[in-house]
Amino acid sequence: MGKVKPDEDILAFAIAREVEANRFYLALAKRVASSEIRKVFEELAEEELEHKARLELEFVKTGRVLPEGELVVLPEHEYIVSDTDAALDMDYKDILMLGIEKEDAAFRTYVDIVAQVRDEQTREVLLALAQEEVKHKLRFETEYDMLLKKD
Repeated sequence: MGKVKPDEDILAFAIAREVEANRFYLALAKRVASSEIRKVFEELAEEELEHKARLELEFVKTGRVLPEGELVVLPEHEYIVSDTDAALDMDYKDILMLGIEKEDAAFRTYVDIVAQVRDEQTREVLLALAQEEVKHKLRFETEYDMLLKKD
């Protein structure tokens, strides 16, 4: 079993993941033709910022201040769909599947890190965010199922 990290480190990690999720959805929004789909991605991007704000509040409660430079955010090419022909050729089903996978990974991340947190209130916030990530995933799955019924 790995070394247990302080709650502050876990929160900083979660904050960085929410920043990445925000950038991911904004990048997808720029790459879709449909204004309706673009709006969905922009709404999800905004929700990820709300998650970030909740996590930052929990971080502040630890008595520390998180300087922006302290966040370890993946380089853009690690999580944003590029402008390659393959990425631009993604159809709506592919984009929905990508969203499902992304939200499932976010949910699993929260479930994995919540067990390492010692503060009960922080644990509750992380569990609530895990539930919200499941709601995002369900949103994509519902849209995907509706699309399959049309085919």
